[in-house]
Amino acid sequence: MIRIAILGDIGSGKSYVSRKFGYPVFNADNEVGKLYSKDKKVFKKLNKILPNYIDSFPINKEQIIKAVLANKQNLKKIVFIVHREIRRKMNIFLKRNKNRKIVILDIPLFLENKLNKKRDILVFIQSNKSLVLKKIKKRKNFNLKILKKFKSIQLPLDYKKNKSQYIIKNDFSPISVKKGIKIILDEIL
Repeated sequence: MIRIAILGDIGSGKSYVSRKFGYPVFNADNEVGKLYSKDKKVFKKLNKILPNYIDSFPINKEQIIKAVLANKQNLKKIVFIVHREIRRKMNIFLKRNKNRKIVILDIPLFLENKLNKKRDILVFIQSNKSLVLKKIKKRKNFNLKILKKFKSIQLPLDYKKNKSQYIIKNDFSPISVKKGIKIILDEIL
């Protein structure tokens, strides 16, 4: 099985590009949403360490936002608990898809949480920063302070770009993305 990990900035189009590969995708953001809405075990762990913020189930994003904005350490506490579950879910996904030729890993903190293996193919999604910011501002729960906090726990984009074997320039048109994916698949298959 070939593991392709998609790296890039928040809002750069990682999930969009992941889907366009046409192979099974593990989307960590979707999995986090499921944890918050369906996993009582995660709720209990978060409630235990952040009882003033995470106080009702299902966990809603407002609870998370308040906790993160209140204290810099809260984000690290949340990430520690949530990413342990994400790693477990990723391993289940990999076992379920072990006979597939390729799987796509769309995990925002992929390198930060040391999920990468030596043979993984890293693909960096490069996007125009002003287009990305414009796109992010349209999101329902946009909060610049939260965005900055999440960026503060991420590795620098230049580091991720330099670690990547491939770069897809995402100008938010399907043509450039399809072209980049075709080049990658032609080389690795």
